[in-house]
Amino acid sequence: MAQFVLGPSSLKELQGVHPDLVAVVQRAITISIQDFSVHDGIRTQAEQQQLVAAGASQTMDSRHISGHAVDLVPYINGKLRWEWPPIYVIADAVRMAARQLGTPIRWGGAWDIDFTASTEPPEDLVTAYVARRKKLGLKAFIDGPHYELPKDKYP
Repeated sequence: MAQFVLGPSSLKELQGVHPDLVAVVQRAITISIQDFSVHDGIRTQAEQQQLVAAGASQTMDSRHISGHAVDLVPYINGKLRWEWPPIYVIADAVRMAARQLGTPIRWGGAWDIDFTASTEPPEDLVTAYVARRKKLGLKAFIDGPHYELPKDKYP
């Protein structure tokens, strides 16, 4: 099995990102069976405002602005892809890397749980999150490529 590495554009996206999150991403790429790219690291206020206006993000209080979030997108046959099956594979690698490094991670596939401590398959976590939101009469915003350091531990 080939070991993946982060390319120059991914490394550039990690510039300014919190070192604990960078370490998780760097570990995850070495243990993942799915190649990925760091699609977004630091965002400016203007970039975030455009994403909110387009519906691709829900808040101007994004952890990307402070360097506490990254988006990891599957890289397949030379292209970035947003299909769920490879996103789930990356989520498993990130969770394993976070556990190995003792770094808590919040995942955009299931915002309301401790992702690092979870043991269920990522697809089950997404299904359960959507059900919890629906039960509360709320819409679920699912962002599978998104990983962040939780505010309560990384203000």
